[in-house]
Amino acid sequence: MTILDRRDVLAGGLAVVVIAPAAQAQEKKPMYGLIGQMLAAPGKRDDLLAILGESTGDMPGCLSYVIAKDPANADALWITEVWTDKDAHAASLKLPAVQAAIAEARPIIAGFP
Repeated sequence: MTILDRRDVLAGGLAVVVIAPAAQAQEKKPMYGLIGQMLAAPGKRDDLLAILGESTGDMPGCLSYVIAKDPANADALWITEVWTDKDAHAASLKLPAVQAAIAEARPIIAGFP
């Protein structure tokens, strides 16, 4: 797991846009990615970040999982995921560690804007 400032994530995202098409052309296989914001209950962002970070260590097919604190919102996180394919992401949601993290995090998740 990597924790970055949102500006670092955006800068890295621009690099991925430039690099990823060349990598995909070589492999001839599309990847699957997600970028989203998650809101924690007031004052619970660090707790949510810790829960998410603990569950992401061993997820088959996960090429990158970055959690960034939003500098403009003390309760927001940005999550950027890159997977080998959509099926690998779907399979990750069934892993026991991920299921446990979802159950633990649910009470402190305030929403997904």
